[in-house]
Amino acid sequence: MKRFYLQHLLELVLTAVFLLTSCHSAYEITKVEGGRVPIDSTWDVKPDAEAVALLVPYKAKIDSVMYSVVGTAEFSMDRSRPESLLSNLVADVLRESAAEVLSKPADMGLVNIGGIRNSLTKGLVRTENIYEILPFENSLCVLTVKGSVLKQLFENIAAKGGEGVSGVQLKISKNGKLLQGTIGGKLVADEGVYTIATIDYLADGNDGMIALPQADKRECPKDATVRSLFMKYVEAQTAAGKKVTSRMEGRITIED
Repeated sequence: MKRFYLQHLLELVLTAVFLLTSCHSAYEITKVEGGRVPIDSTWDVKPDAEAVALLVPYKAKIDSVMYSVVGTAEFSMDRSRPESLLSNLVADVLRESAAEVLSKPADMGLVNIGGIRNSLTKGLVRTENIYEILPFENSLCVLTVKGSVLKQLFENIAAKGGEGVSGVQLKISKNGKLLQGTIGGKLVADEGVYTIATIDYLADGNDGMIALPQADKRECPKDATVRSLFMKYVEAQTAAGKKVTSRMEGRITIED
């Protein structure tokens, strides 16, 4: 009986091997092509009725939040290098928000232009506008650095042709070299200690800000996303009867 089972087991194994080796397809991949499919109004021509019906109650809830008016912009603001109204404003908000950690504003505020994804248009500011401007979950990080590191950071910013800054003034060359940098109107002391309010993405050294991981201290308060901080600023302006505003101050200038 044992021999009988072994014989049949061997037959099964041989059959499986035969099937596996004989199932090789006569077809071979000769070319692979890829492309982009635009997700735009084209797909709204014939929407799936069942899917639309399923989403209706959820859409109503989202719309009630996203379309709510939270403030008013005094004028339109865009983001660009070396300095712009919107990047100045976001950097100011970060710098002031550091009071949550330091009990006072940081010496410097810093945001990358790439982290600001849309402009702010004059008139009513809705929640959806703030999500469009700051769509990422970047959070506030307050760093404490030596003056020597701060000088390196200035050089990083100069190499990018400018970023959103607050509390500092930089003069850079057309080819991205730092010519002069001051903080609080004073030159940087190598052994001085300075605080920087920025986002976690930059604090990790991303987007060319390679000086920041050298910080002596790093504090990132919980749930302090840049978007939520910007929202609080807009709501505070509204509560005070003021409009959202900004100003150009020559924070970063390009010298001939």
